[in-house]
Amino acid sequence: MSDALKKPWVLTVLISTVLLLSWEAYVMGGYVSPLILPRPVDIAVELIRMLQQPSTYYHLGVTLYEAVAGFLFAALIGVMLGVVLAKLPPLERALQPIIIAIQVVPKIVLVPLFILWFGFGMTSKIVIAAVLAFLPILSNTLLGVKSIEAGHRDVLKSLGATSWQRLIVLELPSAMPAVLTGMEVGIIFSMIGAVIGEFLAGTAGLGHLAIAKMNAFEAAGLFATIILLSIISGLLYFLIALMRSSFTGWHATADNLATAH
Repeated sequence: MSDALKKPWVLTVLISTVLLLSWEAYVMGGYVSPLILPRPVDIAVELIRMLQQPSTYYHLGVTLYEAVAGFLFAALIGVMLGVVLAKLPPLERALQPIIIAIQVVPKIVLVPLFILWFGFGMTSKIVIAAVLAFLPILSNTLLGVKSIEAGHRDVLKSLGATSWQRLIVLELPSAMPAVLTGMEVGIIFSMIGAVIGEFLAGTAGLGHLAIAKMNAFEAAGLFATIILLSIISGLLYFLIALMRSSFTGWHATADNLATAH
């Protein structure tokens, strides 16, 4: 194997190219109808055409607003509640059955309820996005704060630091890797929640656009919409991952120093 093939991104490009060419040949060979599985070339053409239409950016903006707004609500409440539960073990034990019950309930069954309560507008989609993103952020925040070594807290206590000072100086910075990891999952779940809401009761957004393409039997347009959703979700995930690597790099540095000594 050449040195170039040993690079992961080279193999990724090669595998993707083979899959796309196989897909193209399979459809062109008449093994499946283009109405069901369009050619990659047709999907690319449709994607370019959609990107030239202002309405596409309107739908994209609606979905992005719903997902980000829901994520921000989930992040705010999830981090605050996670810190409170970590600081108050009796309260955590009291709420643990409720949290577990919420975790095991399939969130999709709650969507009609939220639509009934909040209507068919953007509010219901924001609520759905927030509910789906909430639990990963809460769980990771709780785990991050609880995993801080007791000796570190004892040092700050011996120096006379108050509970708020320990929270700001030690607990939140130390828990940040876990918190941001939960946010990486949460941002994807918030996008899923927004799109599910648009599927069921949307009048705008990429989820609504996908349903419109499906009803019109525009398979290429449906694939192009899915690609747009994937790109937006990937960019949001990348932004959170970039924050995690930028804000928590000192953790890795500290670990390396501890290993060296």
